[in-house]
Amino acid sequence: MRTQHLAIRVGALALSGAALAVYGLSATPSSPLAGTFPVRTASQETPITPLATISRTQVLANARTWHPHTAMRVPYSQSRTHDGYRTDCSGYASMALELGRPGLNTVGLAGPSVSTRIAMSQLQPGDLVIDATGTADTRHVVIFEKWANTAHTSYWEYEQRGGYGTDYRTRDYGLSSGSQFHAYRPRKLT
Repeated sequence: MRTQHLAIRVGALALSGAALAVYGLSATPSSPLAGTFPVRTASQETPITPLATISRTQVLANARTWHPHTAMRVPYSQSRTHDGYRTDCSGYASMALELGRPGLNTVGLAGPSVSTRIAMSQLQPGDLVIDATGTADTRHVVIFEKWANTAHTSYWEYEQRGGYGTDYRTRDYGLSSGSQFHAYRPRKLT
């Protein structure tokens, strides 16, 4: 009987480890925040159902729920969450797109399973402008809303930025030659 209980416990432990492995998690975090806020790339995230869609209007409505450019804006942090999403730029974009919690990182958002690179001139409401190169401290993503002028020299965007939090302002990321920012169209946009 004791051997049978031990076998059941060992089996349950093995199944728990297998379940953690399937989701890319570890029983022993490699960093203090790894177990609390796992940052996943597109390949590690739960696959997005091809039929799961979201309208451009809904993406922008979701972006406004974090009260950009107001006293009630969500503070920026790479280690905290709001409604289950990291409160950094990629967690904010993931929330607006209704991707899995805690959100993809910028590299994951730019990945081919999540978005398609487009020309800056093709930007439409809800598209993303992403710098996916560099480190977690230098990469960035913003949510495009509309062109600020007919010359298309700047645009209105939503972003979660360090030292401030949720913001709504005009930017020109990606519009100068040699910029590391590029336009991306999320695959689930309708």
